[in-house]
Amino acid sequence: MPLSRALIRQATYPRQIAWNSAIIGSLFFLLLTSVLLIETQHRRESQHKQLLIDSSNDFQRSVQTLISDTLSPLLPFVQSECYIGNHELTARAAFAGDIRAIILVKDGNAFCSSATGSFFQPLSALSARTDSTRDRDIRLLPGTPMQPTKPVLAIWIKQPGTLQSGIFTTLNLSLATYQLKASSYPEITGIALLAHKTAMTSWQPTLVRNRQLPPPLMQTPLEGLPFQFALYGSTLSASDYQTIMLSSLLISLIASCAFWFLLTRFQRPGKEITLGIRRGEFHVEYQPLVSAQDGKSYSMEALLRWTHPSGETVPPDIFISYAEAQRQIVPLTRHLFELVARDAHQLRDSLPKGTCISVNISPLHLSACSFRDDVLYWQDNMPHDHFLYVFEITERAVVENANAAELFHWLQQRGIKIAVDDFGTGHSALIYLEKYHFDYLKIDRGFVQSIGTETITSPVLDTVLQLAKRLNLMSVAEGVETDEQASWLIDRDVTYLQGYFYSRPLRPEQIKDYFQRQNR
Repeated sequence: MPLSRALIRQATYPRQIAWNSAIIGSLFFLLLTSVLLIETQHRRESQHKQLLIDSSNDFQRSVQTLISDTLSPLLPFVQSECYIGNHELTARAAFAGDIRAIILVKDGNAFCSSATGSFFQPLSALSARTDSTRDRDIRLLPGTPMQPTKPVLAIWIKQPGTLQSGIFTTLNLSLATYQLKASSYPEITGIALLAHKTAMTSWQPTLVRNRQLPPPLMQTPLEGLPFQFALYGSTLSASDYQTIMLSSLLISLIASCAFWFLLTRFQRPGKEITLGIRRGEFHVEYQPLVSAQDGKSYSMEALLRWTHPSGETVPPDIFISYAEAQRQIVPLTRHLFELVARDAHQLRDSLPKGTCISVNISPLHLSACSFRDDVLYWQDNMPHDHFLYVFEITERAVVENANAAELFHWLQQRGIKIAVDDFGTGHSALIYLEKYHFDYLKIDRGFVQSIGTETITSPVLDTVLQLAKRLNLMSVAEGVETDEQASWLIDRDVTYLQGYFYSRPLRPEQIKDYFQRQNR
């Protein structure tokens, strides 16, 4: 609606309604501000407490796991020569990651280190504070002889039945992981691990005296360890106060303008999508899929993009989710079909026959009564007998559509192949891969990004690739960004690779140049 018409319509409202609306809005503001302050403070206190408990439990668990799984099995080597146990010490120290050194101690003298091998030195020279007569001694140290300014966690485990023989370990100490967990709470300015007199903080690389620290917001002891975890900051952040005030103001304004919203129907669902289609704000970019065998592209994925008149590029995940929520995904996909068909006629003479175009299909469109007619209309408008087609369908579409098998069969009869998109990120898909006939399995970028890192998803990728081979599915790896990722995937017989390492999504004229350069 033009601004002038909007102003005229607002001016026609009775003044009495505006006055009463202002009073209601003011009352809403005062009431909501009080309620939100109390509720937010209570919620933040609960969140801070849970954050502290989770951080404490993680720290305790990591220390206990280190002792039980890594250090305790090494105790038998205390009574052996260094060369016998040195390899095991080195291997365990390497795999543990944060260990600076594992040292064997016999009768109070260190004689073997995972870092330096055989040597001889009194334990007291390495850590004067460690009490080797105790079964277990864990404490903070400001550093080690080789790195005196980098704090460590010193762990001593005595071998049963001995006086001063056991395992002494120094562990690199950093609170970065715990500070990262707290980073979602801007009111938390720091976290500290408190010992008897000193502390390791997230804001200083060296140990500090406890008396130098400000009063903590909250703290809790670590069960079985001589430490406490402490949070520093305030209960509410400036952002909380701002959010409360803005939320109260917004709700009060909504209450005041209720008649205006109802009369003008300003919040009509899907209006933005409809206007965007009408104004030609959407366009399609194409990202090549590269064959792992010869490095050439025979396929491309059609990706819908939205550029708002303000110049803002709306992220696809946002406007697609919005379109689904507003039941506008079907007209939006029809518009995608129209744009792809228009581009295809321009690209036909530049792209080789048999080039494959893949299109993402929403589960809501797949279930729509008009789906088959939309597909037939699209195919009729595409260049005849030139392109091949793939529909990318998520796991959710298979789960939510009772007629999935019949629909997939119909699509494949029409010459449209089916790819399972973002495999492994939604419902358990193995049963559906075995139940339905798919052509491609698209591996989510989250698994690809785990290549070269030790994350929980790292071993899953190998399993997914083996599964694709067993089911005779062609595999497509999304989000390939580095040479390391590409080489790893090619070595494991991935069929196609897609990502910024090969090409960003391209406009039609750019994808035309891409294929022309490739075919020279």
